[in-house]
Amino acid sequence: MNIQNQLRTALITGSTSGIGLELTRRLLVEGWKVIGLNRSSFPADDTDIQNAIRSGQLRLVQANLTNYDNLRTALELIKSDTDSIDVLFNNAGGSTAELQFSDQGHELHFELQTVVPYIIYMELVELLLQGQMKTVINTSTSAFNRVKQFDLNILERPTEFKKLFGPYAISKLGLSLWTHEAANSAKSDGIQILSVDPGGNNTLKGNKTSGLPFYIKPVMRWFFPHPSHGASLLYNAAFSPTRHESGTFLIKNKVATLRFTEHGAAVLNRVNEIYEQRFCTTHV
Repeated sequence: MNIQNQLRTALITGSTSGIGLELTRRLLVEGWKVIGLNRSSFPADDTDIQNAIRSGQLRLVQANLTNYDNLRTALELIKSDTDSIDVLFNNAGGSTAELQFSDQGHELHFELQTVVPYIIYMELVELLLQGQMKTVINTSTSAFNRVKQFDLNILERPTEFKKLFGPYAISKLGLSLWTHEAANSAKSDGIQILSVDPGGNNTLKGNKTSGLPFYIKPVMRWFFPHPSHGASLLYNAAFSPTRHESGTFLIKNKVATLRFTEHGAAVLNRVNEIYEQRFCTTHV
């Protein structure tokens, strides 16, 4: 166990299954305190996870991340009794099988994978500034390399739905674009913010309805690696001995070209507008 890490804290969204759960396990073994901000509960039959919860090393804060009232309450709870956060892993995500909308009326992928990570970052930035590492890892995807065009209208109000390579990929592209655009401001505060592709992982869950194209499911089931593979890529991005330039997009731990960066300012302005006008001003 790394004794130096015992006083460090990581917050991970989407940490109750798949890549996020594997990342949680790894950090717990290394002595980190972990806050899991999730919609669901941790697996009841996972002895190590349940022991970490009982000891206080792992804490679950439950919320529907795409409901601003739920999210606001959860973040206020975290801020009220957390001294610092060293690493924020914005990992929550997913792909739906059809076009859906959040409680605020935003397309669901856009809400969960573009807007909410920005809200969480902005709300927890003061805790990050109190941490030692001051690092933010936004889970993205290389699937958006299949995207042929991009603008805010496509991001916010898709006119058609395509599994994986439609709203899912475009919303992840939006995430990487605002990450790239916000980098200079973050860097001036000493914060490193990256977007990272965790690669293909077998994250299939039984018969759960999936947003994956039918032809990808058998390939994923038989040929994609265990989610610990993706967790390792997120982990390596955060703890690389060579500190990557803030705003970088990483694929397989290597700096990758991010397309459509000319739209980065517009995406950042839009998510900040939603944050300020919808999240910050709508509570009683």
